[in-house]
Amino acid sequence: MNAFLGDCARGFQGALKALFADRAAVMSILVATVIYSFYYPAAYSYQVASRLPTVVVDLDRSPMSRDLLRKLGAVRAVDLIAPEPSLAAAQARMSEGKADGILIVDADFERDILRGDQGRVTFLAEGALLSRANTVLQGLADAVAGFSQDAVLVQAQFEGLPNAAPMRLVQRPLFNTREGYASAVVTAVAVLIVQQTLLLGMVLLIGTHQELRGRLALSAGALSGALAAFWSIGLLNLLYYSGFVYWFQDFPRGGNLPGLLVCAMFYIAAVVAFAAFVGSFFRVRERAMQVILLLSMPLYFLAGLSWPATSMPDWLNWLAKLVPTTAGINAMVKVNAMGARLHEVVPELATLAILALGYGAATLWRYRPPTPSNPSQNHDA
Repeated sequence: MNAFLGDCARGFQGALKALFADRAAVMSILVATVIYSFYYPAAYSYQVASRLPTVVVDLDRSPMSRDLLRKLGAVRAVDLIAPEPSLAAAQARMSEGKADGILIVDADFERDILRGDQGRVTFLAEGALLSRANTVLQGLADAVAGFSQDAVLVQAQFEGLPNAAPMRLVQRPLFNTREGYASAVVTAVAVLIVQQTLLLGMVLLIGTHQELRGRLALSAGALSGALAAFWSIGLLNLLYYSGFVYWFQDFPRGGNLPGLLVCAMFYIAAVVAFAAFVGSFFRVRERAMQVILLLSMPLYFLAGLSWPATSMPDWLNWLAKLVPTTAGINAMVKVNAMGARLHEVVPELATLAILALGYGAATLWRYRPPTPSNPSQNHDA
């Protein structure tokens, strides 16, 4: 036991020494983590898109249609630009990239409302940028909803019901209270950033080890100590994001702090074991950067937040579960942003524990020293 603990201590110290002696690894694990914490959220600092150019095609040209356009001008999401006389002209404006949305007010809009019918309007949005299209459509819908409430009062008064009032729908977001894009995306991507920076740094160090020594051969104690060193660094990185960065950027946070610590420990354990196993297959350190950076976005989509898991094939969902970020992102968002209890993230914790044990066992096998009976045995990929 004493020998094992001694090996652990030497492995812990050796891993930290190797890390700080490698400039690229330090940049990947430590410096890049801090840079990304400010650089990545900067693109979403406004949280929601606003004042998106929208062109109007008013085929009615009535007092009511002009009243609708006045209400539309008060909506933050859209910015009315010069109107067009026809749908074809408005579509040409959109195809040139000068408009993100189109509002078409049908002919006889006012007449239909005064007769007690529904006036018809049509919303169109540019689908190339989904977030902007959704903002435009939501803004147009809000303006029309406000106008429709006034139109209902006009119809009620016409029918002799002056006290009639339309039902108002009040929406209150529970977790993403600012309804911001950054609050929804960055809090999830941050968990992926921690994995990718830690994965890249560890694989660089492992690749260097193989280039210099030609093989992977560590005792169980030394390997455990080295993994514990990276686990400590990864845990600090994740807590830095979940604590300071979310507070500084004013993202949803602090829903369940004890649960956050538990999920963070399980997640980083799975990431470190995964990185050590994956790194054993890279004999050239530069190859790691090419592969890992290429897979960052697919790993985020596989997590099931921006693209629902129910819309993916079953085999792809099972493949996604082999990567720690799939369970880790969902667990961290639940406990930190949504205040979930630990029993509500048991499936994610179980998946992370299985991954940590599975990749840990595979790592021990990959890094096992050669047996005395065959000292020339080489276990490298």
